[in-house]
Amino acid sequence: MERKQSTKYLFIIISFLLWFPHFIYVPILSPYMESIGGQYSFIGIVLSSYGLLQLLCRLPIGIISDLVKYRKPFIIFGMFSSFLSCLIYLLTENLWMIFLARSLAGLSASSWVVFTFLFPTFYDDKHVHKAMGTISFIVVLAQLLGMSFSGYLVDEWGWRAPFIIGSIFSLVGMILSFFITEHKNAITMEAFSLKDAIAIIKEPSLLKVSVLSILAHSMIFSTVFGFTSNYALSIGFSTSEITWNVIVFMIPHAIATLFMGRILIPRIGEWRALQLAFLYAAPTTFIIPFIESKGIFLVVQGVNGFFLGIIFPLLLGLAIEKIAKEKRATAMGAYQAIYAIGICLGPLCTGIFNSLFSMKVGFYFVGCLGLIATYLVWQWSPSKRMVYSKEFISSRTESKS
Repeated sequence: MERKQSTKYLFIIISFLLWFPHFIYVPILSPYMESIGGQYSFIGIVLSSYGLLQLLCRLPIGIISDLVKYRKPFIIFGMFSSFLSCLIYLLTENLWMIFLARSLAGLSASSWVVFTFLFPTFYDDKHVHKAMGTISFIVVLAQLLGMSFSGYLVDEWGWRAPFIIGSIFSLVGMILSFFITEHKNAITMEAFSLKDAIAIIKEPSLLKVSVLSILAHSMIFSTVFGFTSNYALSIGFSTSEITWNVIVFMIPHAIATLFMGRILIPRIGEWRALQLAFLYAAPTTFIIPFIESKGIFLVVQGVNGFFLGIIFPLLLGLAIEKIAKEKRATAMGAYQAIYAIGICLGPLCTGIFNSLFSMKVGFYFVGCLGLIATYLVWQWSPSKRMVYSKEFISSRTESKS
């Protein structure tokens, strides 16, 4: 038991070290590419490559790790890809090499499917949402700390400073990942085939949650992880002040991951919480182009960060809730591969809209995605189906009488 707990804490540290290097440069990546000659459309392509690699790699990683029943090599590979990505950023200003570096970051992020499978094994089955809330908090903490230092590092030591720090943290994470202890027989070794994988992918509840996650990831990777920094600079923020945008977004975002599992879900349920979160995330995205005051901009970012923070751990837990434990890595791989469509297409489409029209149109597009998600949650909510079922039974009873 003690060894399991120590492995759990080591796992948490490595999880932090996977994400911290990815996000220490995120707020400055788009402005950095613009400063060396990148157009909005090309910036959108680079940002979308991060999602494209996840779309292509996450499901195969989930399936293969379920087949071999061994996860550690995928974790080591993920950390190595992260290190190589940061190293390329550091060594070149060529835009196509930056495209390669961002793609490698996407390959590294693809290994997260294994992380999100292993972490819930430290908890009882009935505490899946608590586990997902905790691991989501670690991710958000890494995002918060990484993105908070980004602008300051650039202001003090230049554009490449975040890439130096990212390389060091990735290297440390890769070394620590060799010390993870995992027993092949810790998971029931029952037969698993590609037919099983297809059946899991076609699970209706998984597909619905994945579609909602596409929309949610499109929103966040097109805004705070995409073009929000560009807009902040356009209304008078300095490079170092972008840090405040990150802090006011990420702190409520982090709080929401814990608030969701411990307070919100027990009171109003999963689907109602999802609908509420999307309903508020959409207008706080719509109004960004109308804001010219730094103070109001920061307040809106905080509100947006809180409600998006509710969405992601909720969807993560719902994705594997109805899947057998021995097949959850495949389910998580399918879920993360599908939502990578949003990481890919969201920034790509937003970048195109920004280039063809203006940055305002890009934010309107993202806000519309939030409204679509709100409607879908309302349509798919189990409570809504229950109400319709009761009404149907009542009408049938009345017709018989």
